[in-house]
Amino acid sequence: MGSKYSHVFQPIRIRGIDFKNRITLAPPSPNLASTDGLVTHDFVDWFRMFARGGVCTLYVGNCSIDITECKDEAYQLDLSNPDGVLPMTWYADMCKQYGCHASFEINHNGENTAFETVGHAPFSASSRISDNERLRAKQNNREPIPCIEMSIDKIHETIEKYGKAAGMMKRAGMDIVLVHGGHGNLISQFTSPMYNHRTDEYGGDTKGRARFAIEVCDSIRRHCGEDFVIEFRISADEIAPEGMHFEETLELIGYLKDHIDILHVSAGIHSDFNMKYFNNWCQNYLMDHCFNVHYARDIKKAYPDLLVNTVGSIMSLDYAEEIIANGWADFVSMCRPLMADPDMPRKYAEDRPDDRRPCLRCNTCMNHLMIPKPIYCAINPISAMTSELRDGVVPKAATKKRVAIIGGGPGGIQALQTLLDRGHDVTLYEKTGRLGGNVIGAAVPPFKKDVQAYLKWMRHTAAQCVERGAKILLNTEATKEMLELEKYDAIVIAVGAEPIVPKSIPGIDKPHVAWAPDAEEGKAKVGDNIVVIGAGQVGLEAAYDYKMLGKKVTVIEMKDLMSTMFIRGNRDLMALINETDIEIKYETALSEIKDDCVVIKDIKTGEVSEIPCDTVLLAMGIKPRFDVVDALRHCAPETSVAIVGDCNNKAGTISEAVNQAFQACIHI
Repeated sequence: MGSKYSHVFQPIRIRGIDFKNRITLAPPSPNLASTDGLVTHDFVDWFRMFARGGVCTLYVGNCSIDITECKDEAYQLDLSNPDGVLPMTWYADMCKQYGCHASFEINHNGENTAFETVGHAPFSASSRISDNERLRAKQNNREPIPCIEMSIDKIHETIEKYGKAAGMMKRAGMDIVLVHGGHGNLISQFTSPMYNHRTDEYGGDTKGRARFAIEVCDSIRRHCGEDFVIEFRISADEIAPEGMHFEETLELIGYLKDHIDILHVSAGIHSDFNMKYFNNWCQNYLMDHCFNVHYARDIKKAYPDLLVNTVGSIMSLDYAEEIIANGWADFVSMCRPLMADPDMPRKYAEDRPDDRRPCLRCNTCMNHLMIPKPIYCAINPISAMTSELRDGVVPKAATKKRVAIIGGGPGGIQALQTLLDRGHDVTLYEKTGRLGGNVIGAAVPPFKKDVQAYLKWMRHTAAQCVERGAKILLNTEATKEMLELEKYDAIVIAVGAEPIVPKSIPGIDKPHVAWAPDAEEGKAKVGDNIVVIGAGQVGLEAAYDYKMLGKKVTVIEMKDLMSTMFIRGNRDLMALINETDIEIKYETALSEIKDDCVVIKDIKTGEVSEIPCDTVLLAMGIKPRFDVVDALRHCAPETSVAIVGDCNNKAGTISEAVNQAFQACIHI
């Protein structure tokens, strides 16, 4: 019997090629190509988890059609190197093992290649100096260099490169390509009035600006034949005021539709260093789910015979089923949700949707791309070890051991699951009555729906572990005496961190002072006039949450504006807060808390002033529970004691807790 997700798992044939379902991996760039732009075995192993999990098509992001003139990633595939065909076959053949289509997103990033990367000015539809180039020039202490307007001969040469790149893919055994025509890359530099100021046949009106894109697709068809599927990615709306907007995009699609098989609908551009339009194609945790689906829906309404793929914070197959059932799109693409749980399609096909590990949209994966390091997921630890654990299976331990876990936060729950998978006898101690650790407070604000889903999944997973034989002792604080009495073979300490509360500040222990997450949980009374101490993620989330409840909120922060912007997770929050009347006082220290105000000091001038308030919420950071760690770390053989998460050296992230716990436990 099949699943209830009948639309998601409805096969479709395009040009005689069978696609087993309607779920595709939106194109990530894993930073696992070789330095000369070739597929590696590590690359193949990383993508294996998605093929094994059940999607119909895998796309690899931002593959260059000629790395000598378009390169914007350190480890980017080069589709102009004929030596690349053989390693491409490793990828294509791996996908075929799972009934999955291997593919690449082929791209030329045009004006966004840096002079320093390729040794010459970049090419584009028109000559101009972009904001990106102005910033690069400033960083490299040189004058800005305008990009080179492509001559007609250069245009024809580049069109041929797209065709040859797709032809290499077909030689390697692939039967579908994704042409990147959006997000401010070269093709959209031709189609968009923001970039294209030409007056010849490749410029002017929408039809003229569409010509380059059409000829690229026709070149691919010539090189690959009729039994090859062309998917074309667009930005339905570039959002930038001077860019292409949806009504003109509809006209563009009219010219393009007979030259492609599937239209892949995104939005925004990624070429802006200030990230003003970045979130329109890569949404953050503050934004709506299914963010760009309305564009696909309206395109499908205008062109009902055109196959449409939609993308953008489609977090589960429940959404996908609704989208396809309603006729808003024919395919659904996901990237980060599949990175969080590549087995999602398999779990839904087996009617196990509650087992899906939900994506946090924390962009841990994206941040790795910029370092560069191989990208992996904050909450899917196997994604960081796909070569070591090639089949995604946690290996059984040679010897069954009795293991204690101290702490029921994300690190503790991951340790519980991993140790149980290893075949050990596991007991988890949690001193409170609830599992979740600091994730509990983080999940309280209504806009934290992704964290709320993750907290629910953590508890669901813990309950499954109990059904499999694990023991969870709530309201039980593990002590040295208790652990030594049990004589455990190994211990995982995951006791997390606690709020920083500087006792040296007069009034910090007054009854109207509370840690911000405690207040949001309802553990403290909150008035109408709030001062938040600290403009990190915890403080800004609390400030925004209470502002949405109609409170007056002021935030004080010791760092300056620029330093605060680069605190992890802050940039998107600050953009949201800038739309409110919340005042953030930078370079300001808390001197004293009185009954009806706080006393603050301007760090630069030394000026002292007061802010009236009836509630003070502390968000000054958290500190590792080193005292607990030191009390417990000798309660088992020391070489079999692992310290993971916030209590390991410094307070960190969910990603560090989960990945450290997993990597420690596969060696116990």
